[in-house]
Amino acid sequence: MTITAIHNAARKYVEGRLPDWVEPRWFGSADELKALLPEAEIGWYDGAGYGLTLSAPLSSPKLKWLNTFSAGVEAFPLTHLRENGVVFTNGTGVNDIAVAEYAILGMLVLAKRYHEVVRAQDRSEWLNDAPGKIELHGTRALIVGSGAIGKRVAALLAPFEVDVTEVRRTARNGALGMGQWRAVLGEYDWVIVAVPATAETDAMFGAAEFAAMKQGAGILNFARGSVIDQSALIAAVQSGQVGGAFLDVTDPEPLPSDHPLWSVDNIHISQHLSGRSQTALFRRAAERFLENLGRWGRGEALIGQVDLELGY
Repeated sequence: MTITAIHNAARKYVEGRLPDWVEPRWFGSADELKALLPEAEIGWYDGAGYGLTLSAPLSSPKLKWLNTFSAGVEAFPLTHLRENGVVFTNGTGVNDIAVAEYAILGMLVLAKRYHEVVRAQDRSEWLNDAPGKIELHGTRALIVGSGAIGKRVAALLAPFEVDVTEVRRTARNGALGMGQWRAVLGEYDWVIVAVPATAETDAMFGAAEFAAMKQGAGILNFARGSVIDQSALIAAVQSGQVGGAFLDVTDPEPLPSDHPLWSVDNIHISQHLSGRSQTALFRRAAERFLENLGRWGRGEALIGQVDLELGY
């Protein structure tokens, strides 16, 4: 039997469906998880609190496979996992629906300057004209990061008749490669960022990139805050070079109350809520986990396995 640590929130989705070689150990609190760590061979530690989810692998000497529903994994102890031969699977594709819908929300907020409508309602003021008049129809979007989230955003933009170009690690099937997108930034009305956070993507959007963007274009970040030079973004929005920004992620998180990002007109901060804007997270993650348990038992490749050298 393989001792497997699973949060109670997933229990109703997996109990009775687990392979017969799995011995589930359920936890509902941080203390209950800590008690399980010395014996856990398969660990799905989500639900214990973010800090403990990240540190728990360090206290799991028998761990063979770590699972998470998070798509971004840069905060996990990747070196420790690699050095100890632990297989690591993430939640790529689990959150793509919720995050992609937030991307459409963000584009519409920027296009229609909807924050001004909300503020007018707060003042009980009737507006006689629309603050924002941009239509998504006929615009062009560059999606930097053609993973599950990027592809879902592209699919949702199709009915709006937005012309989408995707950027992936290597160019193929009409997508640009990572070495090509900067040269064409000025052709797009929207730049949507959904890349993994690695040393390669750190501050990939800075003053030079904002200057190269089409004047008045909007940028949306669903990657990590470290991907954007926030000081350069503030300057670019305040100058009018960048028309606005929708940031689901910031650096740091939570963003301090006195951080200048909060007070810049047409920079919108959605507080890393996009992936949480759903009720199906544990259900979807549980289905993935069950599929991977079957694959693990059969010795097959796992869905969403992280390359511990590349970090995604």
